[in-house]
Amino acid sequence: MAQSDLWHRVHEFCETYGLDLPLLMAPMAGASPVALAGAVADAGGMGACGALLMAPDDIAQWAAGFRARSNGAFQMNLWVPDPEPARDPAHEAALAEFLTQWGPRPEVSDGPLVQDFDAQFDALLAAGTPVVSTIMGLLTAEQVAALRARRMRWFATVTTVAEARAAQSAGADAVIAQGAEAGGHRGSFDAQKAQAQSVGGLALIPAVVDVVDVPVIAAGGIGDGRAMAAALVLGASAVMLGTALLRSPEAGVAPKWADALSGLAPEDTRLTRAFSGRTGRAVATPYVRAAETGPAPAPYPVQRALTAPMRAAGEARSMQMWAGQAAARARPEPAGQTVTRIWDQAQALLGSAG
Repeated sequence: MAQSDLWHRVHEFCETYGLDLPLLMAPMAGASPVALAGAVADAGGMGACGALLMAPDDIAQWAAGFRARSNGAFQMNLWVPDPEPARDPAHEAALAEFLTQWGPRPEVSDGPLVQDFDAQFDALLAAGTPVVSTIMGLLTAEQVAALRARRMRWFATVTTVAEARAAQSAGADAVIAQGAEAGGHRGSFDAQKAQAQSVGGLALIPAVVDVVDVPVIAAGGIGDGRAMAAALVLGASAVMLGTALLRSPEAGVAPKWADALSGLAPEDTRLTRAFSGRTGRAVATPYVRAAETGPAPAPYPVQRALTAPMRAAGEARSMQMWAGQAAARARPEPAGQTVTRIWDQAQALLGSAG
């Protein structure tokens, strides 16, 4: 790929989205404070909010808080809902018994276990979020039309070539190619296939680039300028940072979580359904390891509800600590410094014209 093509892609993406550099914050549910998103945006990248757990009023407040903090770019992310899960009281009782080894005994409400997706989406429309991103599936034609009517953009997270094709056909303005190295939840459209279809970024990025005409944003394993440069050479127009930002003071994550990332070997993370019922990559704590031979996790969001008391207890042995395979490269430095450092490293490797 000619260097001129690379820089054309990068500059076009940055110009379209009002960025000074082609780097986006990952929208991490529960770890997307305004302070972190604003720091990334002020450094010239795109801030983000993982809005999965937010009620409509919370979405409005976050967007207003960001705009009061920064005039930079940002996205807000929603999970496309899975079908209503089948409930199995006997299995849930067995899981509850297993989980008492790791925290308080859980009880699952018979009421709704997730936020109302349609109400969340309407809140994003009302907030005029510049970019709406999705994970776990695609928006409907009506939702895409609603975004376009307001000149809002849609980024669809994909984990396979087939998903990338489907996202482009559905009207996505860009696709986020999430490699299996990524921390947090896999964005797979089909929960049952998430682990079996775990494709690494080096294979996924160029494969997606070859089948779509929209920009590709590389996610997963972007821990330093070497990885960023590689992703851009492979055809990405921008990259996304998640785990690399978690040790920054603006992230505000639990100290035990931030400390666990220091020196963490790639093999000391696991793809696991043990926390939410959906596959995600986390630090291989004693709980995560024990869950591999324990009762099979319940489907999302039942498993998430079952593990809520354990997660709230905050014990290091069972804490939910999402982490990508490049976690060891995360540094305890301000988020803006991380963004500019990684971009500077990438430019030095790629040569001039950046």
